[in-house]
Amino acid sequence: MNDKVDKLVIFLAKRDGIDKLVKTFQYTSKLVHWHAGATRPDIAGKAKQWEVASGLSRKAFRSGRFLTGFNGLRRSPGSTPALRFLAVLANAGEMVYFFFDHFLWLSRIGVLDAKLAQKMSFISAFGESFGYIFFIISDFIAIREGVAAEKKLVSASEGEPEDAKQSIKKIKADRVMRLMAVAANVADLIIGVADIEPNPFCNHAVALGISGLVSAWAGWYRNWPS
Repeated sequence: MNDKVDKLVIFLAKRDGIDKLVKTFQYTSKLVHWHAGATRPDIAGKAKQWEVASGLSRKAFRSGRFLTGFNGLRRSPGSTPALRFLAVLANAGEMVYFFFDHFLWLSRIGVLDAKLAQKMSFISAFGESFGYIFFIISDFIAIREGVAAEKKLVSASEGEPEDAKQSIKKIKADRVMRLMAVAANVADLIIGVADIEPNPFCNHAVALGISGLVSAWAGWYRNWPS
């Protein structure tokens, strides 16, 4: 498939695709709000409204998303006991994140008591950060295993037969995807830490904005149709 419009339509038809688009809006508007805050308060105010609306929209899009982690554990928990253990921890954290994110969304739009928002935000961010740590570890293990497998294929193949070339190509493509996943998870981990343990670095608008865009664009790359 070479038609870019077809690819864009397929990308935006996915839940993850539309989430990454709106996430780009959310964190771009955060940076605009920060940049225009001192000199153009009118633009800064509109950017803040766009940021808040985008964030709430993403929470609505993620309704029921906690089931994805549960289904992932049912279908493909991992090829080794270590990876299965990491998968349980990672997906458990992600399920907590997405489940309590429902209550955070409802409290922010006024359906539930607004006082719940801070507690729900902490629980959700804690689960998110906990899960991302183990997703990152799992990806690095898979990358290491891929590098070892690639070295074996290179040393074992004489004259580089076509099947070896294809296997090496698949390993390299998987490595790129996993590195993108690591970049996204590290960026989202920074955002999560900003909610769990506020600090000058993680809570700075520029750090949050760049982290959000890194995560969004890595997601674009991973979900873009081939």
